[in-house]
Amino acid sequence: MADEWKAEKADPEDAKSWKLLEKTLLAGVQEQRRARRWGIFFKSLTFLYLFGALVLFSPLLKLSSGGASESSGSGHTAVIDVRGMIADKESASADNIVGSLRKAFEDANTRGVILRINSPGGSPVQSGYIYDEIRRLRGEYPAIKLYAVISDLGASGAYYIASAADEIYADKASLVGSIGVTAAGFGFVGIMEKLGVDRRVYTSGEHKAFLDPFQPPKEEEALFWKGVLDTTHKQFIDSVKQGRGERLKWQQHPELFSGLVWSGEQALELGLVDGLGSTSYVAREVIGQKEMVDFTTQESPFDRFAKRLGASVAEHLALWMGFQGPSLR
Repeated sequence: MADEWKAEKADPEDAKSWKLLEKTLLAGVQEQRRARRWGIFFKSLTFLYLFGALVLFSPLLKLSSGGASESSGSGHTAVIDVRGMIADKESASADNIVGSLRKAFEDANTRGVILRINSPGGSPVQSGYIYDEIRRLRGEYPAIKLYAVISDLGASGAYYIASAADEIYADKASLVGSIGVTAAGFGFVGIMEKLGVDRRVYTSGEHKAFLDPFQPPKEEEALFWKGVLDTTHKQFIDSVKQGRGERLKWQQHPELFSGLVWSGEQALELGLVDGLGSTSYVAREVIGQKEMVDFTTQESPFDRFAKRLGASVAEHLALWMGFQGPSLR
């Protein structure tokens, strides 16, 4: 103690520095404690917010997945939306559309079904699933007619689906048709050469990487891919012919299968559609039940939130870079 007293007497400036350092360290410790308390508070608040959102939205989940509103019980027209790209995991996927169709046909009060279409097309597989299910349900429930009503656009895969209906209606200015198949990608060979970058791909199979956008295309592979698209196109044409029958004037107008698109008024002359009219017109004047019930499968709030976060960005980016399959567009 005597030595410490002597040191303090000998150098009071050092003693002040030590006290200042001690106060600074204590203040830092207190700030860390305060920060931890606030961190726990905000984490708890976030948990309570998410829990409250779950409780709030949980009653809507059943309605969102069911997609059907209640009717008066005296009969109604069932309406199902086919909107946007027809693809797996999209709102117009085969799972969603087929599920809605089954519920609509099974409902005892359904007097007719309308597919309300506004779509540029999409996957031939998804479109084919929906087409086949429409024809199956029409056979199982012959008393219930199904009508396709095209609003702005009913092209390619969307028309593929529509051709399975009993009748097709459109607005005079709707765009209808585009009976064709496309598969698109990008080629980055020139850019790679300018950058001095070599693409190294190791495969087992001579043509395993024939869709690689970083390698130059080969003539025999391009011909092979063209054959795949032609086969898909033929399947598309055969299904449309089967669905439309003699109404489709393809013999007089072979360009119907060329991928061109027509207005609703022109489509009526070509046999692509059976009449001009809106969804409400068909429900009121054709089916005879103006009361409409929406059977469209709706996304849950959590699904919409997840999509906004961009959970599928990587998947879509890979497709856009040239790895997607054929598309009815």
